Amino acid sequence: MKILIDMNLAPEWVEVLKRHGWDAAHWSSLGDPRAPDRVIMEWARSNGYVVFTHDLDFGALLAITQADGPSVIQVRTQNILPSHLENTVVDVLRQHGSALESGALITVDEARSRVRILPIT
Repeated sequence: MKILIDMNLAPEWVEVLKRHGWDAAHWSSLGDPRAPDRVIMEWARSNGYVVFTHDLDFGALLAITQADGPSVIQVRTQNILPSHLENTVVDVLRQHGSALESGALITVDEARSRVRILPIT
């Protein structure tokens, strides 16, 4: 699985995810840091990436467009640093990898995760 880390998450997530076996890239190394969310979504979809973000707009875009991809993992915590969330995010990726490969929106907080299969209708 390839994971695209959004601008609102630290670039340190790249090494964390790679250490656990995933291909990861931070948007700042791939595209315009000021690109609108829809551009990032289209790039991720075209290139087979799952979007990892702290931005709720990505889930809203999936719902409004009823798109079947790309998959999105959105974290809903205040502390979004890898030192705090690494184990939680890794567990979610391992547990829901097949859903992400097929198309899903996963919302993660410190207590639980919620999976919605795409498209959201």
